Amino acid sequence: MAFWLVESGQEELGTVNSERTRNCRSAKAPEPSKTENSTEPAKTTKQEEHQLKDGKEDDNTQKPTPSGFQRNEYAEAQLQEIIKKMRERSNIYKEKLNDPVLSSPEGSPTASPKKPPPPKEEKKEEKKEEKKEEAEAKPEEDHYCDMLCCKFKKPPLKKYREYLQLPETIDSYTDRRYVGWLMLVTIAYNWNCWFIPLRYVFPYQTPSNTIYWFAIDVICDICYLCDLLIFQPRVRFIRGGDIIIDKVETKKFYHSTVKFRLDVISVLPFDILYFFFGFNPALRVNRMLKHNTFFEFNDRLEAIMEKAYIYRVIRTTGYLLFILHINACLYYWASDYEGLGSTRWVYDGEGNMYLRCYYWAVRSLITIGGLAEPQTLFEIVFQLLNYFMGVFVFSSLIGQMRDVIGAATAGQNYFRSCVDNTVSYMNTYSIPRLVQNRVRTWYEYTWDSQGMLDESELLEQMPTRMQLAIAIDVNFAIVNKVDLFKGCDTQMIYDMLLRLKSIVYLPGDFVCKKGEIGREMYIIKQGEVQVLGGPDGTKVLVTLRAGAVFGEISLLAAGGGNRRTANVVAHGFANLFILDKKTLNEILRHYPDSEKLLMKKAKVLLKQKGKPPPGPPVQQPRGLASLFGQKQETPKLFKAMLGARGKDGLAKLLQLKRQQDAEEAKAEAETKPKEEEKMSEKPAASSAPPAPKSEPKADTKPAVMQRVTSKESLIISMSPSPRAGEGEILKVEIKESQKK
Repeated sequence: MAFWLVESGQEELGTVNSERTRNCRSAKAPEPSKTENSTEPAKTTKQEEHQLKDGKEDDNTQKPTPSGFQRNEYAEAQLQEIIKKMRERSNIYKEKLNDPVLSSPEGSPTASPKKPPPPKEEKKEEKKEEKKEEAEAKPEEDHYCDMLCCKFKKPPLKKYREYLQLPETIDSYTDRRYVGWLMLVTIAYNWNCWFIPLRYVFPYQTPSNTIYWFAIDVICDICYLCDLLIFQPRVRFIRGGDIIIDKVETKKFYHSTVKFRLDVISVLPFDILYFFFGFNPALRVNRMLKHNTFFEFNDRLEAIMEKAYIYRVIRTTGYLLFILHINACLYYWASDYEGLGSTRWVYDGEGNMYLRCYYWAVRSLITIGGLAEPQTLFEIVFQLLNYFMGVFVFSSLIGQMRDVIGAATAGQNYFRSCVDNTVSYMNTYSIPRLVQNRVRTWYEYTWDSQGMLDESELLEQMPTRMQLAIAIDVNFAIVNKVDLFKGCDTQMIYDMLLRLKSIVYLPGDFVCKKGEIGREMYIIKQGEVQVLGGPDGTKVLVTLRAGAVFGEISLLAAGGGNRRTANVVAHGFANLFILDKKTLNEILRHYPDSEKLLMKKAKVLLKQKGKPPPGPPVQQPRGLASLFGQKQETPKLFKAMLGARGKDGLAKLLQLKRQQDAEEAKAEAETKPKEEEKMSEKPAASSAPPAPKSEPKADTKPAVMQRVTSKESLIISMSPSPRAGEGEILKVEIKESQKK
């Protein structure tokens, strides 16, 4: 089947076919044996030459297709498309050879050399070792437990031992097991602080339940000893900026601190004196000296909690309850010293003794009033000291509670103050209600989505490395998906992450408008934006989602190409990263390779986006029409004359004639002053006679009139333009018919 191809396509396909035929013949032709005659290769070569000559003649001379065959237009179009793609691919490879920056920065993996096969004995030994490893691994991996009708897998006991085994040294800032141990010691410390005064003052410890109190005391003492001997000597410390992890050094450091001395005093066994003075809880007062562990636990717990202010409020409330507990114990001791029920001021011994005394302590410390007046000197002095202590303690606790709650709601208060100041400003200048509602919506959504108005304010106090670590964890996954930055230096992307600024756009907000100067590039962090176009600018061309980039052309283009090419509108609430041009240039100054790569990608994007949209394919003329050139476009005056008839056509011609005369008059007015200036600059005319004018030759064509078509009332003429390069001018003259 014969195909009609483009000239370039015929040349390429001809060369490809000739090479293929040569290769096929060389591959299929068998090698001549020694016994064969030497004349056979000569014959074959002559036949090949004749075939090649026939093929060239067929290619050069295009014979008309026989009447029995028909052209296949679809096959012709497919071949042309293949030729086009082959040319594009060859151009791409040429560009990569000229500039290696466009090529992939990663080298192609090299094939590892094949190892020689091991001998049979080594193979047997390797198989035995593999079987042993599998046999050892199986009991560790497969641990199933049968219960009723189900079978579940449980981790081996060895893993539990490895997790529970204490390391040589403990990092108190990151090891959660150490925080759990401190909590256990803190519970023991609170047991001693709350129940030693209670058991000493109130008659709750009796001979019948002493064994239970003693057992709990022993458990608390064991916790104290384990902390003194096992945990605290392993805690790492910092000396001269270095973290000391040597167990011997950590033990020496702990023994040299005040905390070690207080811990030793807190575990001294004064309980031995029980044999001489009985089970008196006052002999365990030294257990209350382990307060350093209690405060250390508070610091470590606040550091790992998400909402530390909740624990601070609970801790401050615990301080208040403990002071009231001590005051209740003191009141019962004073009542017992004076005699229960001896006066109206002391406890009368009725009801629950602890609750009655605690109630009196609350009313006394908070200075509610309504209590019985003290009668004796001891009662008066006790009540005065109680009032003074209550004023001091409650004022300090209330101030501490205010600070805790204020710190917990500081961000919310700052947000509300910003909103109130903005609303008052808008009301002062009578901003429209629609704008005010959008401003309030922006504040509310920004605060709800990210918990702050500006993320950069939170990270300013941290060092650069900390900011980079947080930015990598939060934003690197988004920026790394951007095709524009693929292949760039990783450190350049890290520097760019520190400069990105997050901004929230409301639904319907214009992110950028067509024609404005582009100084920023946008990366979509969350939400969607729509690119608008069309004749009225409302048609949605494309929708961009998280990870997409737009505005990079105006940011990377040079030489006036920094205007926006389309309108971009936020479809919903869109959170975008913004990178301005100045910042990007400062970053790329230190990374020349990445700058070259981005510029190359920018050129490719400009080529892709600068091309007009593909229209309908232009049909090539067929037959004899292909011998003539393309017909020029019909002038506007002819179109106007041919498109209308009668009076309408004449009116349009007159209007176009007037517009043309006005343009010529403007052009003459602009050129006249310039010619006058040139004439004034020239010197006076010389005395020499002027040169005679050259007469036109007889062979030359007339310059004024080339074609004239005259009718009774319409004259159309074509004349060359006085300006070079403008072609011909169509003149239309209309003469009104004379009335008789």
